[in-house]
Amino acid sequence: MSENALNGDSSQELSATTQVSGMYKDYFLDYASYVILERAVPTLDDGLKPVQRRILHAMREMHDGRYHKVANIIGQTMQYHPHGDAAIGDALVKVGQKDLMIDCQGNWGDVRTGDNAAAPRYIEARLSKFALDVAYNPAITKWQASYDGRNREPVALPMKFPLVLAMGVEGIAVGLSTRILPHNFCELIKASIKVLQGKKVQLVPDFPTGGQVDASNYQGGKRGGKVRCRALIEMEGKNVLLIKDIPYGTTTTGLIDSIVKANDKGKIKIKRVVDNTAKDVEIRIDLPSGVSPDVTIDALYAFTDCEVSISPNCCVIINDRPHFLTVEEMLRISTDHTRDLLRSELEVKLANLKERLLFSSLEKIFIENRIYRDIEECETWEAVLETIDKGLEPFKPQFYREITQEDIVRLTEIKIKRISKFDTFKADELIRKLEEEIADIEHKLANLTDYAVTYFEGLLDKYGKGRERKSEIRAFDDIKVRQVAIANEKLYANLKDGFIGYGLKKEQYICDCSDIDNVIIFRKDGKYLVTRVQDKAFVGKNILHVDVWRKGDDRKIYHAIYRDPTSGKNYAKRFAVTATTLDREYDVTNGAKGAKLLYFNVHLNSESEIVNIKLSQGCRAKKKIFDFDFATLAIKGRTSQGNVITKYPVQSIKQVSVGASTLGGRKIWYDKTVGRINVDERGEFLGEFDTQDRILVLYKNGSYELTDFELTNRYDFAKIFTVCKLTPETVITAVHYAGDRKEYFVKRFQIETTSLNEKFTYISEASGSKIVVLSIDKAPHISFTETRGKTKQKEEVELNLAEFIDVKGWRALGNKLSRHAVSRIKQIEGPKPIPGEEIPEKVSVGDTVEWNENGNGQAKLF
Repeated sequence: MSENALNGDSSQELSATTQVSGMYKDYFLDYASYVILERAVPTLDDGLKPVQRRILHAMREMHDGRYHKVANIIGQTMQYHPHGDAAIGDALVKVGQKDLMIDCQGNWGDVRTGDNAAAPRYIEARLSKFALDVAYNPAITKWQASYDGRNREPVALPMKFPLVLAMGVEGIAVGLSTRILPHNFCELIKASIKVLQGKKVQLVPDFPTGGQVDASNYQGGKRGGKVRCRALIEMEGKNVLLIKDIPYGTTTTGLIDSIVKANDKGKIKIKRVVDNTAKDVEIRIDLPSGVSPDVTIDALYAFTDCEVSISPNCCVIINDRPHFLTVEEMLRISTDHTRDLLRSELEVKLANLKERLLFSSLEKIFIENRIYRDIEECETWEAVLETIDKGLEPFKPQFYREITQEDIVRLTEIKIKRISKFDTFKADELIRKLEEEIADIEHKLANLTDYAVTYFEGLLDKYGKGRERKSEIRAFDDIKVRQVAIANEKLYANLKDGFIGYGLKKEQYICDCSDIDNVIIFRKDGKYLVTRVQDKAFVGKNILHVDVWRKGDDRKIYHAIYRDPTSGKNYAKRFAVTATTLDREYDVTNGAKGAKLLYFNVHLNSESEIVNIKLSQGCRAKKKIFDFDFATLAIKGRTSQGNVITKYPVQSIKQVSVGASTLGGRKIWYDKTVGRINVDERGEFLGEFDTQDRILVLYKNGSYELTDFELTNRYDFAKIFTVCKLTPETVITAVHYAGDRKEYFVKRFQIETTSLNEKFTYISEASGSKIVVLSIDKAPHISFTETRGKTKQKEEVELNLAEFIDVKGWRALGNKLSRHAVSRIKQIEGPKPIPGEEIPEKVSVGDTVEWNENGNGQAKLF
């Protein structure tokens, strides 16, 4: 072969070469589009991924009302889905566990415990009645060829329900992901009705695992939003916690593992944890003696999977393109789509009814007018058709469309037997019934929105029972991690050499701490800093004071006296350290070079103190020994210079006494939305609390409890009547029903017990006993209806309970409300107060009692 020929062949080969970069670009985009559209992201029209849609389509083809082996369903689906039996089986189990579209039989696993489903050959399934009602209608379904062209499959099922919002979905594609959280079945239907009525809606996720959910930052499920989920934790006694529900996305096994790990790391302190989950979730946590259950609950939320954050990212396919929407926008589009599907179904049904009416009318005319006799003389088929068409000519104007040859052919197919037994009355009844149905459908089409509302209401009535909300919607408090962390380390310090840490076990013990605490260090040179606790750290020589530091603690006050070398004056200051930059040094003094710290002390609750100051003997001061009271100084910021106490040199300073807190009692508020007390002015103001003060908790079940005012306390607001400060004047008035005596009683009492965190029941414990009215007013009033004597005469009675009964012991049953039958007991307002008048200490029956505004309190009718 010649060289030219060789060159020619080579040039032809080169001209046919395709660049790899171009192939990569096209192939990658094709692959990315395929994964997005055909694998990971659901279509909004029916809320299904392709594999889910093919499963439901295959199950509809197999449907005969009986259960089918899941292995058979997988095999049937493989006609439409090209990705193997494993992918189909996993998707089928996940849809079945949603308990909405598929009726399952056998062991399908448990999303709460993480148990897997049994093998496909052992479990069975069929379509649920709900699925048959909302997902199928071949007449309005758009079809396409399957992947191999042998079958046809739906482009999208005609889903008349916001399925994607009910089931939720997760998917990861190429450069794209979606995470739509599940919502409550009943709430979705009610929200769809509101959308049809033009009202605004707001959706909150509802999880099959129950628990508590804070959706304050949900943002409609958009990217960037967040939902916080918590386990439902109950206290059983002082040393036992029970987890009743778990957060979405966790399992009991994983949750227990996280609790054990937190205990091993010293974040929490527990004795044992046991999984008692059967029909209902129950994880039992036993606490060691002396461990606060309230603090442990907070620690469980802070350090374990008892609280998780979920970030939604609502992405769906609309018109073959991914769209990021809010759940409210998705609901609105889905609801409009449902209305369009209902219109299409009505139009198809209307067309069928019109066709039935047309042929019934044709049949009646054909038989009653004996047109069939006219064709006896016809010799050809064309003549038969022409004769029948001519006979129908006078009646054609009454039909909604033209009569076609096909209609005439159908008339020729009527059997002689039917003609001979034709009943005009029955034919008229059928035509009348068809006309009524047509009129009804036309009315529904004319009032399509009302019809759609009725449709959704029907779904709610038929399928809503047993699908109530499982997740409790609550506003969560922000748990301060350092506040609930268990002190799992011991802090040591070498004060002279300036080393601190929990690894210096041979040095001086300072205090207990956790491994996430911050430590504040004051030195004799007047410098201080805040640093993280660690195994060993150098913080400067000659340490004067070291302790665990809490950010925002304005109750811990530092007292200091220092000498300014420039002026020679001595200054005293009181200050708090509420915020700092870690590892940055600050000055207790005014920062002048040579300033000397003469006195330093710390007071945990802003106590004042008196110190004795002795001046140098050689100074010119007339009074060389005097006392100084720090209470005369205002508490200022850490950068304040302080007040001058003397301009003469100081020889010594000694503490004389410590006084009371200069900040007064601690102001406490109760936020009932989260069931916590706080100092941030959130909720109802309870008052100022000193060390000996207590909080009174009155429960709706007829018990009370005393607690301290630690910010870690938890109060279950759903079970509580009120939370208030206990004072010597607090009187509780209760109208209660004694189940053993079948009568109503009134009692007034003061708190006599002193035990903390222990509930005391002050009404009968017999079955049926209950609180009817509970009040902490000074003079509560009630009204009730008495039914007297044999005549059953009813009379309305108003009663001042402060006059009706004296204050007695908390164990007393009280006085009987009435010797007659009593009903309709309720709290009412008393007579309006006259300004300046007080409630008399003692009153007699029949006296007119007035009181001023100070007598007003709280009351609630149960």
